[in-house]
Amino acid sequence: MLSHSVFSVVPIAIFGGTKLAVAATSGSFSILSMNVAGLPSILQTNDVPGDKATNAGTIGSDFAKYGYDVINVQEDFNYHAYIYATDNHTYRTATSGGAGIGSGLNTLANFDWIDYTRIGWDDCSDASGDDCLTPKGFTFMRTVVDSGVYIDMYDIHADAGTEAGDETARNSNLAQVAAYIDTWSAGNAVLVFGDTNSRYTRTEDNIGIFASQNGLTDAWLQLERGGVVPTVESLCDNPSTTNDCETVDKVFYRGNAIVQLSATYFNYESSKFVQADGDILSDHNPITVDFDWKLSTTLRQSDFWGGPHGDWFSDLTTLSTRASPKASVLTFRGGARLDSVGLTLADGTSFVHGGTGGTQVQLSLAASEYWTSAVLCQGTKDSHTRNFYIKAMTSTGRTLTTGTTTNDCATFTAPSGWQIVGFLGQDGDEMDQLGFIFAPQ
Repeated sequence: MLSHSVFSVVPIAIFGGTKLAVAATSGSFSILSMNVAGLPSILQTNDVPGDKATNAGTIGSDFAKYGYDVINVQEDFNYHAYIYATDNHTYRTATSGGAGIGSGLNTLANFDWIDYTRIGWDDCSDASGDDCLTPKGFTFMRTVVDSGVYIDMYDIHADAGTEAGDETARNSNLAQVAAYIDTWSAGNAVLVFGDTNSRYTRTEDNIGIFASQNGLTDAWLQLERGGVVPTVESLCDNPSTTNDCETVDKVFYRGNAIVQLSATYFNYESSKFVQADGDILSDHNPITVDFDWKLSTTLRQSDFWGGPHGDWFSDLTTLSTRASPKASVLTFRGGARLDSVGLTLADGTSFVHGGTGGTQVQLSLAASEYWTSAVLCQGTKDSHTRNFYIKAMTSTGRTLTTGTTTNDCATFTAPSGWQIVGFLGQDGDEMDQLGFIFAPQ
């Protein structure tokens, strides 16, 4: 399934100015998760017949053939190059190395991203095998599905096995991802998909943590089981001829106050990923989910400017509880660079992000005056891209500026009839990355 979008004409940010452009308010996309059985054949056959290099090439050509929008792979170790040689996705992560060196986690996508991080597990167990032999873990990327449409996507490969030590390690793995989501995806739409090595009947794993702690929905539970958690283990054949059985490969998701996400289709894609003679290509059933997305009518966001450094922050969670928010006071700090941004809403709610350096500037808005657009300029400091300058412009033509201009600037304008009411991005002592939250006037 290829992604598609429903469009309307609204102003969006461009380099060095603002123009009218086509931006989507709704659309759809497809994802796939597949453990590609890429351990060296001398170490692990995965009970898959045939030559692993040849099989990897077939997997890559199938990725290209079926056109999934985002593909997370696991165990992509020593045959990585064969997959990429036959795949045609525009955006692909670089390998972190073969078995014993890399995590085996990679993503192939039709969408770009603005941040990508690999995180190793805090705990592992060799109780049932050699899970500690290679640095498994999870990856994070902030995926740009469309202008102003961002989804934090996680690829995961948890500790394997069913011994007590394995379940303890896997419980720790899942809890580590859940904690990371709470910190780095606060307020954001999220997708977690990969090889969890867990089933709901393995209660010590606590696979339900993504629902209980992060508010994520299991697409398989939702679409195939009516939300009913299995209490009796039901193993899948490979290839699987039914979606009723449970695999360790899973997809979890949530939307946010800006992007409504709906899972519309789930399937084990086993019959699509076979060798020429019909044999399997992996010891895992690949899984796919189709999603519809739709922008909110009450809150939206701009794209980002600056670099993915510092701590994540978002005013979305607070703004989602406010009826008809309106900025009444803008407060910035700056000097050589942009130190902080802040605003106070008409109801007294205050947002401040960044450090305490620089000189403070402030602008109070009239009752019928709105913050409608902003210019940001970015530059490099200590090898990190940061925001150096901001210029706020109101509906009456008044402005507030601070910082130092550069030759790398962009203008962010609220859609017609909307206003800027908050921020999201990453900060430290200064403003590393910045985006704006819009609400109707």
